[in-house]
Amino acid sequence: MKNDKKTSPLKSLQSAAAGLVHGIQRYAVVIFVLLVAVAYGIVLFRTYMLANAQPDDAAVSAQVKASATPHIDPTAVQQLQALQDNSVNVQSLFNQARDNPFQE
Repeated sequence: MKNDKKTSPLKSLQSAAAGLVHGIQRYAVVIFVLLVAVAYGIVLFRTYMLANAQPDDAAVSAQVKASATPHIDPTAVQQLQALQDNSVNVQSLFNQARDNPFQE
């Protein structure tokens, strides 16, 4: 008799679970489509929020401090200027590039 009481709630729980599974199976496609739509909506919303996010001033200043300023060796600059001064073709290219083609 003691054994019957323990199996009775288990059987009722199994029958309730079977009824729930049967009810879910009827709407499985609808539930799946809704879950996919919700997941897709969450992904789109998160993408929209990340695309429109603006960095705060502290992050910008930290990145500016972390980036190294470019350094050009003065001897390399002098060598480039000497090469520019010695070549007539290069001087004409530099002068032509400095001219605005839209002004006459």
